[in-house]
Amino acid sequence: MIYGKALVDGDVFAYRAAFSSEDGTEADARVKIDELLNLSLEKTCGWPFDMVDYSIYLTCSGYQLRHDIAKTHIYKGNRKAKEKPKHLSFIREYMMDHWGAILSVEQEADDCLAIEATQLDHDCVIISVDKDMLQVPCHHYNPVKDKLVKVTPAEGIKFFYTQILTGDTADKIIGLHNVGPTKATKILDGKETEEELWNAVLKSYSGDKDRVIENARLLWLRRKEGELWQPPTE
Repeated sequence: MIYGKALVDGDVFAYRAAFSSEDGTEADARVKIDELLNLSLEKTCGWPFDMVDYSIYLTCSGYQLRHDIAKTHIYKGNRKAKEKPKHLSFIREYMMDHWGAILSVEQEADDCLAIEATQLDHDCVIISVDKDMLQVPCHHYNPVKDKLVKVTPAEGIKFFYTQILTGDTADKIIGLHNVGPTKATKILDGKETEEELWNAVLKSYSGDKDRVIENARLLWLRRKEGELWQPPTE
């Protein structure tokens, strides 16, 4: 199966390989990351690998932008500081040296994936377990669930506005109280244009424009370098 160029969320694979090889050696970690990447690329792009076109992105250390945007709650403030898996640094270096993984600059790996997907006119497959990526119209492959889906532009933008309503507990982006996916779907039902989606979300937040923009900017994945999300009416 070939779904255009493969764009890989390297952060996900690095952590999966590191946790899986926590009790092993660096050699074990190397074997594990190779195994995980090979399997996902074969599932989405086929064989042989020398014919597979892919990009792998890793998030740089010291990333700050979304932390600066977050005013209501600390971005990712629910993640307790804990020691990283012992082979994580080795795996990241190996991915850059052996797999050509690209380190992001002043943005997250997710932003890099969305930017390249846009540059490819969405002729690609994003390989990630992060549901935030589903705002990007293209094919998506979840290697943990072994599930492939295709997201249209209309589905992607509606998913984005749904997240503004529900928030994202994984990153401590707080949405509306007692609004989950089901209620959010009802709020956005029948809204076709982005302006209609924006107005419905703004109304649900009782006109608190600053709050909506904060959530939107935390959730939005850049489609071009240096982009800062703006409401469709501005």
